[in-house]
Amino acid sequence: MAQTVERIRDAVRRHSTRFEHAIPLIASENLLSPYAKELLVSDFHSRYAEGLPGERYYEGNEQVDEVETLCLDLAKRLFRCSFADVRPISGTVANLAVLKAMAEPGDLVGTCRLADGAHISSASFGAFGLRGVKPAYYAWDSERMTIDVARTKEILHEMRPKLCLFGLSLFLFPLPVRELSATLEEIGARGWYDGAHVLGLIAGGEFQDPLHEGCVVLSASTHKTLPGPQHGILLGNSEDPELTNRLASAAFPGVTSNHHLHSMAALAVSLAEHLAFGRGYARQVIANAKALGAALHERGFDVLGEKLGFTASHTLAVRVTREGGGEEVARRLAHAGIIANKNLLPGDTSPKRPGGIRLGTPEVTRLGMTEREMVRIAELMDDLLHRGKAPESVAADASAFKSGFTGLRYCFAAGEAAYRYYDLVGHPPP
Repeated sequence: MAQTVERIRDAVRRHSTRFEHAIPLIASENLLSPYAKELLVSDFHSRYAEGLPGERYYEGNEQVDEVETLCLDLAKRLFRCSFADVRPISGTVANLAVLKAMAEPGDLVGTCRLADGAHISSASFGAFGLRGVKPAYYAWDSERMTIDVARTKEILHEMRPKLCLFGLSLFLFPLPVRELSATLEEIGARGWYDGAHVLGLIAGGEFQDPLHEGCVVLSASTHKTLPGPQHGILLGNSEDPELTNRLASAAFPGVTSNHHLHSMAALAVSLAEHLAFGRGYARQVIANAKALGAALHERGFDVLGEKLGFTASHTLAVRVTREGGGEEVARRLAHAGIIANKNLLPGDTSPKRPGGIRLGTPEVTRLGMTEREMVRIAELMDDLLHRGKAPESVAADASAFKSGFTGLRYCFAAGEAAYRYYDLVGHPPP
């Protein structure tokens, strides 16, 4: 068994080394700050704290209560809201809490289709199916990569869903929450925003503000454009105390027991750092995504959303059917040291063989890259996919390029001299 343990540790080290030399472009990934990462291996990891601060079912939680209270206060301040719950342990668990609190089995819930960018939790094989709700699909504008407002108003009046979800996994542009809020009021539906991908952009004031545009609850994961731990969060501004109580009881005991205290503590640090650095970070994330989209377009890539500047978020959608399809292109990029993912695009029918890839700029921005570096990334992709350069050669170029970006920005104790992200905590690779 000792050999097995060493094999596991070695695999993790090799993974860290791989990413130290690769260009990370997964839109749903980001990097923790040194202070937040430290807390993930603290004694909080070993403890239980069911319930709320001051109302626990376990003893020994005085410091946990202190940290969680700070975490809740920071969340309310950052998102300008009156309700926060940091007990969901992931974005999908947060979504399940909303469904438990606000819908019953058999209810209709408005949402986008998977091929239009929706997250799998809104599918019949995901959280929607688990709760037993039925989707009422919005109309989609493929050219503008957002909900078609006029046609969706007609659908909402016809189908009259009880709850309307605004949220995407392929999230290029703000969704028309404000434009549809009057229709939701007319049909007696409540608005729900899944901000998992764009949470840090919302907090940075650079995207949209759904809790002040017509949604009563915002659910999210906390590790994408908000560079925190893998965790979940619920936020709200409802003046209805019954709804707030239902959301809180849905979080616990509804969909969680103990809520991963080490991750909650890391989230508290991440929220504090986003209050200090989030606006500049969000602005640069979006600027980088726009620059990468333009640079890829100039090199012949079919980047969606061209008429609107390719994106207003951290994400790009690139149709790569001419280059071999999403699965093949993502695999080739990974072999060349560029980490992306295949992705469904409007019109695709197979999630395993989609026509697109999804690119994101949260992690490269966190490492200090700006618009100039986005041009170099586009050049590397062009070398591989259009100019026929060998993957091994592109990987060597990518590694050389990445070597200048190993320290974090937009956090406390930032900079390579203070901290190298890809080192394991306390156990740097040999």
